[in-house]
Amino acid sequence: MSNSYFMEKTKVRNGKNRMIRRGLLLSIVMIMVLLAACGGKKTGAAGDREDLYTPVGEYPIAGETIEMSLFAMSAPNVIDLQTNDFTRYLEEKTKVKWNFITAPNDSAVEKMNLLLISNEYPDAFMFRTPDVAQYGMKEHILISLEDLIPQYMPNYWAFMQENPELWAQQRQPDGHIYAVASFNECYHCNFFNKMWVNMDWIEKIGLGVPATTEEFKAICKRFLELNPKGIAVTGSTTGWGEQFIDFLLGSFITNPGERPAGDKLVVSPSGKVVTAANQEQYRKALRFMNELYRMGAIYDGGFTQHPDQFRSLVNQPGAPVLFLASGAIVNSVDAGVNPSLYRAYRAIAPLAGPDGTRINTYFKYNNLQENKFVITDRCEYPEAALRWADHFYTLEGYLQYQYGANLDGTDFVLNPPGEVGLNGKPALFKVLNQYTQEPQNHDWQDIGLIYATADIRLGEATDPNIDITSAAGLEKLLVIETETKCEPYAQKPGDFDVIPDRLKLTSEESGTVQTIAVELKKYIDENTVAFINGRKNLEADWAAYVSGFDRIGLPQYLKVMQTAWDRQRGK
Repeated sequence: MSNSYFMEKTKVRNGKNRMIRRGLLLSIVMIMVLLAACGGKKTGAAGDREDLYTPVGEYPIAGETIEMSLFAMSAPNVIDLQTNDFTRYLEEKTKVKWNFITAPNDSAVEKMNLLLISNEYPDAFMFRTPDVAQYGMKEHILISLEDLIPQYMPNYWAFMQENPELWAQQRQPDGHIYAVASFNECYHCNFFNKMWVNMDWIEKIGLGVPATTEEFKAICKRFLELNPKGIAVTGSTTGWGEQFIDFLLGSFITNPGERPAGDKLVVSPSGKVVTAANQEQYRKALRFMNELYRMGAIYDGGFTQHPDQFRSLVNQPGAPVLFLASGAIVNSVDAGVNPSLYRAYRAIAPLAGPDGTRINTYFKYNNLQENKFVITDRCEYPEAALRWADHFYTLEGYLQYQYGANLDGTDFVLNPPGEVGLNGKPALFKVLNQYTQEPQNHDWQDIGLIYATADIRLGEATDPNIDITSAAGLEKLLVIETETKCEPYAQKPGDFDVIPDRLKLTSEESGTVQTIAVELKKYIDENTVAFINGRKNLEADWAAYVSGFDRIGLPQYLKVMQTAWDRQRGK
């Protein structure tokens, strides 16, 4: 917890004190009504705080600074959210000051749960948020927002009115909406399981870019002969698209990605929710990876290393890594810091497996990123919190949190004359302060609430002849690599398909699967690694592995998920 965070006095959440608090609040409201009748100022309900708020849509939001507490995920390339330049700008613009509680991605969920358990939770959570079924529908710690959003978030609400299916998608089984979502219509993100290869090494090896699993093995073998200390294949456990296992699965079955539950759920062609992890195609994929492991191609650290360790490994002198998994190469190699290494990497298409299977999964539900901003019952100014968040749902707000407030015109330019976007249309903006993985304290990079329609993402000014191997050419590089290496191999009708990362469960359903989910992830993760590294035998131990799913409750888990999936589709 940062020194600048001042926790408000703990409020007890038992039923008795809730009733007392509500009674006191009702009494205060009645007094204010009487005062108003006698000519006093209105200071009661949110909509009547004429002495505090400006009209909706105007800035600043309030005449005096409103202080609240916010839990947010930290990032290695953002030094301190509390003192960040964009934070300071937004405080001045809105008169809303957040005292931040932060945690890195790897420990965010743990810290968030500790705050809730200890009854020291903040006014709001952003980016990583508590389980809505548990803390919204069941415990009512998270307040419902479906009536507040239309009143206090004009930008967000206008977008939802234009896309009513997205608004409907956010409703929980009890009919309420407990969170503000991010929207990222990111073409290349919908195919985030990418494998990148060092083309300098491919040229030295002389066998070309692999198109099949057999060619992949041959290239790894030759690479290790030429570079015995090298690493043929690696990734990380938690980085975006950095799970090499998931990419290699695409040669055998639709890869469901690193779902939050780790359950490897997919939908069969008949509409049945199953786990890919006990399918015969999964065993064939593990057999292929075991062959790679036995020849020394798979780096052991790839099963356990975190993104920062992975990044450090890739950037060691001598370019030791041939194939690396990453949603975007910039996450592994910084073009500004290591330009020659950055230029060397290109994405490869999925490898054709023994039966011709060649799938680069299209994650169709990724555009809407639900539950990115929630407000707790502790918040005294929910309308101010929502009005603050609404700034992110503008083109300027989107650009400011990523690149800087642009106070001196050095971060971006709107509607640059004579420039065209990636889509060939007149550009909406031109970025001057390029994205970097190096620590800085000027902007929030990827921490904020995302509002990135396809028009916005493809509206960035881009020189038609830009060097895609430069930092400025990143977005075009990702579009080209996705268009040529990924989209042609998206799953087709008749293949297994994906479901949303988080199906909407009732509190009862969530309670039913909560323990099973933990055991299921552990079971799949541990056995997947054991089969790849040979600690378990794919012939002798497979049947016991499959039957073991019943012991940890997979049938019950799948029944709940099938119900939720059917309900979400309106069946």
